[in-house]
Amino acid sequence: MTSGSDVRAAFTDPAENLAFDEALLRVAPESPVVWLWRNPVCVVVGRGQRIAREVHVEACERDGVPVLRRASGGGTVFHDPGNLNVTLVLPGPPEKPLEALGQVMSAAVDQLGLVPRIGDRGLFVEDAKLCGFAVFRTKGGLLAHSTLLVETSAALVGRYLTSAPPDPRPLDSHRSPVASLAEHGLRPGFPAVEAAVRAAASQLLGTFVPRPPSAAELTVQRTLLHTRYRYPSWHADGAQRAA
Repeated sequence: MTSGSDVRAAFTDPAENLAFDEALLRVAPESPVVWLWRNPVCVVVGRGQRIAREVHVEACERDGVPVLRRASGGGTVFHDPGNLNVTLVLPGPPEKPLEALGQVMSAAVDQLGLVPRIGDRGLFVEDAKLCGFAVFRTKGGLLAHSTLLVETSAALVGRYLTSAPPDPRPLDSHRSPVASLAEHGLRPGFPAVEAAVRAAASQLLGTFVPRPPSAAELTVQRTLLHTRYRYPSWHADGAQRAA
């Protein structure tokens, strides 16, 4: 079996992170890829969502919080340095796309000392969501990613994301109460959290070998920055620029 890749990449710009996240899938790897990353403060909406239904726009504008769009579906999420993003790319057409990511995140949270359960589009501890899940498919594989609330407070999330609207639509986020590891009384630090995720991924999916970004991944990232992630209309309403 070919070893998977544990990509060690660090970008400081949310647009660069989102472009690299998608690039990992577009390159169509032959074995699983895992990437752990963090963003500065921002809000990220799902591919087909409407910002006005998901985001407290005035609060974001007042506080200088950018609102960006990703390529995958799923719900709107708040990112900040207290939130660990976990990207898992699987080659081919996995039969149960979220199962592998759910198993990885469940095993990691269990290692950290909490009792998790898989719920509606995420991982819960008791009644509060700890991780959200989203998926993006191509013919060559599948990208599943998760947001793990390590230190981010629920109040901060609620400041920028709207409550569930009274007229729910299919692409709307499924709102749930949230609570971070810290709010559950755990403060292991990011190195320990990342080690738990990497150990869980290796246990469930095989060995992951650390490596830097490949030349192909960085090339695709640059293309995606041009056609999507540096293009204001992409973030506003999902419109792409011609390559």
